[in-house]
This record gives sequence, C-alpha cells and structure tokens, in this order.
Amino acid sequence: MNTLLWIAQLILAGVFLFTAAGKLFAYEKVVNVVASRKGRPVTLTHGEAIMVAIAEIIGAIGLLIPARTTPAYLVVIAASAWIGLLMAGGAIYHIRRRESSAPNVALLLLALFIIVGRWPQ
Repeated sequence: MNTLLWIAQLILAGVFLFTAAGKLFAYEKVVNVVASRKGRPVTLTHGEAIMVAIAEIIGAIGLLIPARTTPAYLVVIAASAWIGLLMAGGAIYHIRRRESSAPNVALLLLALFIIVGRWPQ
C-alpha cells in the first residue's frame, strides 16, 4: 500500500509542479491557447495565476516529504487537503465557465486517496 501511495503522491506532485510552471513561466501562451479553444477570455489575472501557482508548488512540495518520518505524515495529509481545496475551487471555477471539471474532480479524488491512505491507524 505504501508503494501505491508514493506513486499517487508523485503523480499528484508532478501534475501540480507542471501546471504551476505553466502559470508562472508561460502565462500569456496558456491564456491565448485557452481563449482560442474555448472562445471565452480567461478571467484569471496574471497576479491571481501566480498566487495559485505558488499554492500548487507548496502543496506539491508537501506531498514529497517522506511519510516514514515521525510527524511527516501530518504534512502529507495537510498538503493533500490543501490540494483538495485547490481542486474544489478549480472545479467551481470551471463549472462557472461551463467547462468540464472532470480533471479537477479526478485530482481531488487522488488527494482524498492519499489522505485516507496516510491517515494514522
């Protein structure tokens, strides 16, 4: 079970580090691609995107702390909860834009899986 949880943590951290890098370093390109595909402008300002990216990076780093150290499982659980809250907010954002929130829900479920798996017994 520990191996499966580590795989889930690595996948989740990788996704969030990748999306945060896009928000930080290629914001204009991402906005142009999304606006051209969806036909609607992105309502997230560059400053807001930077704040979300920093929150994603904090959550991803928290997921990568080894779970076997004594208090670290609490950090992993808190990081997973933080990412779950980000995904709930992201799902609401996409639903308001009349877009699919399936990726947000899938990542939220993966974060919940990590919380349940790392919960002390």
